[in-house]
Amino acid sequence: MALEFGDPYLEGLKFPQDDHMVITPVIGNCPVMRVLVDNRASVDILFHDTFIRMSYNDSQLTPSVTPIYGFNHVECKVEGTIQLPVTIGEEPKEATQMLNFQVVKAASTYNAIMGRTWIHALKPCPQPTIWY
Repeated sequence: MALEFGDPYLEGLKFPQDDHMVITPVIGNCPVMRVLVDNRASVDILFHDTFIRMSYNDSQLTPSVTPIYGFNHVECKVEGTIQLPVTIGEEPKEATQMLNFQVVKAASTYNAIMGRTWIHALKPCPQPTIWY
């Protein structure tokens, strides 16, 4: 699957441009704004305050004892994991993949971070889709 943006998305951008890619996917059944796409991240992260605002609760988490290292430059305890569907795009050009999110209590300007697992999960799509 190819993810491209046409000319309307380039309006106002100055080149060369190296801003972070921030998207608004549907996670679970909730549109979630301010989701950072980070190709350096080896896990998909959902911040606990966002998790609660999405009407989930801690009893739905699968326990995890493995901390995340390198995230905000310190060890970060994982509250638990949860598998949720993530949808990007709109019909007829949309893709949905199940992701295992690590739920963490940490301050962030983002609501979630989607890393390499999400990027690689989109690759098995049999026919490339281009979004404009």
